Amino acid sequence: MEYKQKICNELLSTLQQTRGFYDLVSLKYERESTHELVVATFNNGYQKAANVTADSGTAMIIDIIKQCQ
Repeated sequence: MEYKQKICNELLSTLQQTRGFYDLVSLKYERESTHELVVATFNNGYQKAANVTADSGTAMIIDIIKQCQ
């Protein structure tokens, strides 16, 4: 089983090295009864959510990048 918050933690430092996500502060994995989300928070307080429901770890990384850019 994949630990999705750990994947988010590791991805955060990588994304912060890019022009598109240099101002990213956090990636928080949230699981509700039927939905899974990753909430991206930026320096200015702006937040974007990526729907990662039923994603594998690799698919989750792709969805975070696509949906939070």
